[in-house]
Amino acid sequence: MSQPTAIARRFPWHILFFLAPGLLIYVTFSVYPLLDTLWLGLFQEDETGQRFFAGISNYQTLLLDAAWSEPFWNALWNNTKFFIIHMLVQNPIGLFLAALLSSPRLRLSNTYRTLIFMPTMLSVVIIGFVWQLLLSPIWGISEGFLYSIGLGQYFDAWLGKESSSLITLALISVWQFVGIPMMLIYAAMLSIPDDLIDASVVDGSNAWQTFWHVKLPLILPTIAMVSILTFVANFNAFELIYAVKGALAGPNFSSDIMGTLFYRTFFGFQLQSGSITMGAAVATLMFLIILVGVMLYLFVIQRRMKRFQL
Repeated sequence: MSQPTAIARRFPWHILFFLAPGLLIYVTFSVYPLLDTLWLGLFQEDETGQRFFAGISNYQTLLLDAAWSEPFWNALWNNTKFFIIHMLVQNPIGLFLAALLSSPRLRLSNTYRTLIFMPTMLSVVIIGFVWQLLLSPIWGISEGFLYSIGLGQYFDAWLGKESSSLITLALISVWQFVGIPMMLIYAAMLSIPDDLIDASVVDGSNAWQTFWHVKLPLILPTIAMVSILTFVANFNAFELIYAVKGALAGPNFSSDIMGTLFYRTFFGFQLQSGSITMGAAVATLMFLIILVGVMLYLFVIQRRMKRFQL
């Protein structure tokens, strides 16, 4: 009896052999940079470039000092609006397209699905450059197109106004990435058993009632996952704003978000000198904001959804 017990308790070293390469890459390129950033945010630099431990002084400066707090809170608020636009526009459109494309009565659904998803595979820099050309009041085609359909009076330099710059950029981002929530929700709808839908039809439900009372409750976990992915992606956004408006995220920082604020703080731009330690502090606050959002999702929303499923 002792020999089989010893064999059963033998540590599976071969598992470490297979896990080691991936674990080493993950620790080297994800865990270590994250920990080093958190540690670096606790330091400051003097005039000679020497670093010294300063505790939470960088965070106090970011949150309380007028020269730093105003850009920080502006970027955070803009990032929040950027996320809200995606939640209210991108995800509902993705849900609608997924429901439409999952209908067996729709012809050429595979073609439509491919065309809608195609922009997500393009570079954000290309997307930003193309839309900047399209919306340009000088050589863009948007003005002529709106006049051709009788809506020319609504055309404006949307990317050049403080009131509309961020909204326009968010809608461009929605156009590019709406295919991702569409595909995730579409896959969830395909996994719904046909028996449930057939039973709903037999009971006399129309298409809307079947969707609202049968399909939607079953895809709520996927919609919640899409929402948290949207949150993480939006608070990590940088490329589109930088490609269209540059590091200053104009006009007058009206489209400035956390990513562009981090870029200017860390690398410097024009008259602003870069600071590695302050940049690390900004990156740490970005990480904490995303962490709090993810934790709220895991411990509040997901738990309630599991209770609902039970």
